[in-house]
Amino acid sequence: MELFNVYPVTPINIVKAQGSTVWDEQGNEYLDLYGGHAVISIGHTHPHYVKSVSDQLNKIGFYSNSILIPIQQHLASQLGEVSGKLDYTLFLCNSGAEANENALKLASFHTGRKKIIAFSKSFHGRTSLAVAATDNPSIIAPVNETDNVVFLPFNDEDSLQKAFSEYGEEIAAVIIEGIQGVGGIREASIPFLKLIRNLCDQFGAIFIADSVQCGYGRTGDFYSHDFAGVNADIYSMAKGMGNGFPIGGISISPKFKPSFGLLGTTFGGNHLACAAAVSVLDIIKKDNLMDNASKVGDYLISELKKFDKVMEVRGRGLMIGIELPAELANVKKDLLLKNRIFTGEAKPNVIRLLPALNITKEIADQFLTAFDERLKA
Repeated sequence: MELFNVYPVTPINIVKAQGSTVWDEQGNEYLDLYGGHAVISIGHTHPHYVKSVSDQLNKIGFYSNSILIPIQQHLASQLGEVSGKLDYTLFLCNSGAEANENALKLASFHTGRKKIIAFSKSFHGRTSLAVAATDNPSIIAPVNETDNVVFLPFNDEDSLQKAFSEYGEEIAAVIIEGIQGVGGIREASIPFLKLIRNLCDQFGAIFIADSVQCGYGRTGDFYSHDFAGVNADIYSMAKGMGNGFPIGGISISPKFKPSFGLLGTTFGGNHLACAAAVSVLDIIKKDNLMDNASKVGDYLISELKKFDKVMEVRGRGLMIGIELPAELANVKKDLLLKNRIFTGEAKPNVIRLLPALNITKEIADQFLTAFDERLKA
């Protein structure tokens, strides 16, 4: 049997990782400033993370949600404290797509409505509802197609007001990334997020803040949407939550009332996943990683804007997009092959930086030096 070939794979076999450094099977050392799509939040194989997961595995690794799992409540309490959403509740699942899927279902259950507002260049996942709300027809199978999702231009206040005027009483939810990742590191404006909050309040719709990639402290705020000073009704999260261990969740405002069977999962909230997630929050709090993300991110963004060949620098904290002219679309590949630095991309000429939240100014300078070399090559 062969693997089902759906990934364009870089021919590098990483066999060891620590902090922001990874090594291939030949012993070559690389700087990781991408963390596997923003997953590595506290650095590879962080000692506290490794110990927490190992200790839990030596006790019990899994049982279903049919029994008491006290570490779930520990995680919920800790998440409420670190995120500042003390009166919200937590539903645990396994991935970002699952988180958004459950957020959309919960909004529909709560409102009794079907229509969803999503935005151009959005990416919310690959499960049925999540992919239907994703602005990429090439990954939407015929069975996922629905008339219930309306796509509007991102950050276009007039279009949003018009949509609510036309069918506001039919809208179950508005779902939006605080900063679009796949869409090119494009940030939702503060007035736009405030307008979503106001219109959802006015028409009884649900505001879903997709924080799967842009959340979990990456921007300096726990959820990037909170920069706007308004609360969403549901926050979805996943990527940085378990530092590589699969876990996702939704943080749910007090307006929602749970009932047995409303949502469900077999593996979500298992002992190992919760141990991983608890250790991540331990380190985020202990080492002030949100503050570090803000400071190092501000430094990187400021320095990147000084490069003449850079068309635009977008993002906040440690979620950064660097737009280059089309003729420099090779820079991302050259950074990996010639400087041994992993970065990501949103399209061929937009480099994405999504490093661990504990990177240092020295690591930032290492990247800036290599980036300067590539632009001058």
